[in-house]
Amino acid sequence: MPTDNRFREYQPNQLLLLPQDLRAWLPEDHLAYFVSDVVDEMNLTAITESYDGSAGGQPAYHPRMMVKLLFYAYATGVPGSRRIERNTYDSVPFRVLAADAHPDHDTIAEFRRRHLAALAGLFLSVLRLCRTAGLVKLGHVALDGTKVLANASKHKAMSYGRMEDKERELTAEVARLLAEAEATDAAEDERYGRGKRGDELPEELRFKRSRLEKIRAAKQALEEEARQEKQGRNGGRKGGAQDTNKKPPARAQRNFTDAESRIMKDGATKAYVQGYNCQVAVDAECQVIVAAAVTQAANDKEQLVPMVERIRANMSRKKPRRLSADSGYYSEDNVRRVKRRGIDPYVATGKQQHGEQEPAPRGRIPKGMSLKDRMARKLRTVAGRRIYGKRKEVVEPVIGQIKEVRGFRRFLLRGLGKVDAEWLIICLTHNLLKLFRYSWKPALAVQP
Repeated sequence: MPTDNRFREYQPNQLLLLPQDLRAWLPEDHLAYFVSDVVDEMNLTAITESYDGSAGGQPAYHPRMMVKLLFYAYATGVPGSRRIERNTYDSVPFRVLAADAHPDHDTIAEFRRRHLAALAGLFLSVLRLCRTAGLVKLGHVALDGTKVLANASKHKAMSYGRMEDKERELTAEVARLLAEAEATDAAEDERYGRGKRGDELPEELRFKRSRLEKIRAAKQALEEEARQEKQGRNGGRKGGAQDTNKKPPARAQRNFTDAESRIMKDGATKAYVQGYNCQVAVDAECQVIVAAAVTQAANDKEQLVPMVERIRANMSRKKPRRLSADSGYYSEDNVRRVKRRGIDPYVATGKQQHGEQEPAPRGRIPKGMSLKDRMARKLRTVAGRRIYGKRKEVVEPVIGQIKEVRGFRRFLLRGLGKVDAEWLIICLTHNLLKLFRYSWKPALAVQP
């Protein structure tokens, strides 16, 4: 290429005479370097000790490199194993974190599957860093839930009532096809003689029999859930013959792709989705997630107390001074139990129309008010409105950052235990981003 003095020299085919320095590929304050520094100081013994080197073959990729790739991928909204593999070629930050290695997508997926529990356990390590950095104060914690799509289509679900109808239909169809197959075999034996192989099932029969087996398994699982639910209501006591005959409601559904996911209404879109209910408890100081969980229950009412217990467990038995939550979490029992733990609750008792605002109450609390009316009155006071109003500023933006900015709207994994661990990784990387944006620098080794 001829030299042109108007421009800087450009020689794309020029060979490098000296080894490349990966540290020069990105600015010093890049997120990739921050993730790398934090992971370098994490205790990954739970992962590294699972390798003994006795299996032979090629050595495994270093766990620290794999953890860095996964955390950076979740933090930037590209957690799929194929995209991570592609990014180790196409993306400078991924290439830097991988030190120019290129693990294939099967290796990445297997590492995540094998060490999923250990990766989720690092949520507490990052939360401790946030506490050390002063990003968590526990003055006010806001709680909310959001529906995240399962790795399954709602069109692959079937209700119990439909299963019963389909089971009868397929049973009759399989019997008809078997009779036809037997008649065909008899005719061919008569025509060609015995000894000709004909034991392969017709394609149509194989499909219908396989589908019938899946429907029966799903139906049995729903019946078992119904029996367990009834025993739970009876305090674990069995009710004899009634228990064995207990049927689930006709509308109870089971998904054939992810049987542990549920059809539930998304509060944001008002549409019914196949998914999970994901819970977050967020500290008001810097929007750090202090507790997270996934449940199959579409309703939030039963999640308030378990989330409070998770906060206390994660924060070394420390508790928030105030807790706010929307009306989906309200029950008199929830309010009483939160108060008994020494926490001041601000839980809406009902939905308020946009722009609607009742006058603030004055004077002493009237005698004989129910607990629900007292809570409603508390939220109408000037102080109550201000405190409860922080909920929208604290927890709702966090859900927006996860779903809108990072694009996490569907789980990669299937099954309640696995999606719960994946949700913890999502929340862990949210907290990593908070540390990064507050310019915190890792200094001390992080304990598990």
